[in-house]
Amino acid sequence: MTDVIRLALEEDLGAGDVTSRACVPESLQAGGRFIARESLIVAGLALLQELYEAPVILKRDGDACADGDVIATVTGRARTLLERERVALNFLQRLSGVATMARRFADAVAGTGCRVLDTRKTTPGLRALEKAAAAAGGVTNHRMGLFDAVLIKNNHIAAAGGVRNAIERARASGLPIEVEVRTREELREALDAGAAHLLLDNLTPAEAAQWVREIGGRAKVELSGGITLENVRAYAETGADFVSSGAITHSARAMDISFRLELE
Repeated sequence: MTDVIRLALEEDLGAGDVTSRACVPESLQAGGRFIARESLIVAGLALLQELYEAPVILKRDGDACADGDVIATVTGRARTLLERERVALNFLQRLSGVATMARRFADAVAGTGCRVLDTRKTTPGLRALEKAAAAAGGVTNHRMGLFDAVLIKNNHIAAAGGVRNAIERARASGLPIEVEVRTREELREALDAGAAHLLLDNLTPAEAAQWVREIGGRAKVELSGGITLENVRAYAETGADFVSSGAITHSARAMDISFRLELE
């Protein structure tokens, strides 16, 4: 059992499920169905393997579910099924919310040639799960953390003494390097220093299109800041290679999934 599942169960169960112990015979066997109650993209199904013995999983992460679709079935002691119901639903609802939001972003930019990236704006402790859900929804995972790629932002530039200094020092890491530029001067300095991946933050689509034309393919371009479902296509149509949005993870709502207990 992974740490995140163990911690979630400990948090919910504490000394035990007093309601189920009081109301449900210890030996009673039962089954249960996880059912979508709205249209959604499902994610997090592998966690059911850790919560239940031999669950029957009827969908795959990334599958579209309609209202009423059965996602998975489980069997076992009724008490156990009830004890784990809320934890299972919390994960499925949250991760399916991320996957559903990701699919909406991916669909919004279809045909533009621009890819949507997720961000590190995730629930503490759940990043790997939420990024897997985002990928299942159809967007591209960006950095998993501070350890797997260099992203030079304004505070790094200030601390390093300028864009060129930051880029040259970062090359020693051997990792991919992306640098944020906020002014035309920083843009020229980054390009002169050989930056291969630029981050343009908080521009309007019209401004972003101008900057992309000026860059002229000399570097990959990512746009970020204020990108929503309503405007993401306008940003994607600027010619940028990537758009990133924290909303995929930090603003995804939990989807409506229910659990129905059935006595054998």
